[in-house]
Amino acid sequence: MLLAFDVGNTNIVLGVFRDGKLVTNWRLETDIRKSADEYGMIINQLFQYQELDPEDVSDVIIATVVPSILYTLQHLSIKYFRRKAIVIGPGIKTGLVIKYDNPKQVGADRIVNAAAAIEKYGGPLIIIDLGTATTFCAVTENAEYLGGTIAPGLKISSDALFEKTAKLPRVDLEAPGSVICKSTNSSMQSGLVYGHMGMVDYIVRRMKEELKACTESGKEPVVIATGGLASLIDSGIDCIDYVDKMLTLEGLEILYRKNKSKRRPLSTEDVRKQVADYEESELKYR
Repeated sequence: MLLAFDVGNTNIVLGVFRDGKLVTNWRLETDIRKSADEYGMIINQLFQYQELDPEDVSDVIIATVVPSILYTLQHLSIKYFRRKAIVIGPGIKTGLVIKYDNPKQVGADRIVNAAAAIEKYGGPLIIIDLGTATTFCAVTENAEYLGGTIAPGLKISSDALFEKTAKLPRVDLEAPGSVICKSTNSSMQSGLVYGHMGMVDYIVRRMKEELKACTESGKEPVVIATGGLASLIDSGIDCIDYVDKMLTLEGLEILYRKNKSKRRPLSTEDVRKQVADYEESELKYR
């Protein structure tokens, strides 16, 4: 089995794959204060609940936009699964041609999403990830990752209204059903949700226009939305073709297949030494 970690600013989504198929997935809070042992015990409990055996995990892959948690997850991988995890970053085979000015600046989640979407749907593509931040990525029919747009996510916008004003409350992120609202709560929901829908609609329209110059076949881009709030935003606009909640996890499995040829399990001595090194470093820097 493959254990995949998709680490975002708010949540860690874990997926277990068997023979290329997603068996189960879980969502945990991203907490840089937790140790490898704390995460290890949580994951062991999740495995027991699903009647999965941690000994069946043959490899681990990690994509993270939170660099400070990577050390912990690498330690976890070695200590609990006897594997040095594949980490999405420079040197990983993706099948993409990165056209960003500085390819190292592209978030791991954006690369994983693009690799998954190009394999599942073909190109050209526009990929929207509605998480802590809302990101838009443009990919050509030749698997060229052109770049995109990054905007504050719905939750960030909601938190900013609550924290930066004296009287506005914290509200649930849901569509109130009307733009002309008769309460403060519903007025805020309207601005947050419908405003975000308008932003998505506008950026997708502009991206489609700019992608035309890069699309020799004249094919219309496929628009994919993923992330926890994808269904909410999709419910009010017509520009999204597919909502694919598991896109990032499936992308990690796809990238694992592209990079697994040189993988080998760690020996008992390798595990002992690397765990000792990690634990010595934790004592020094925590």
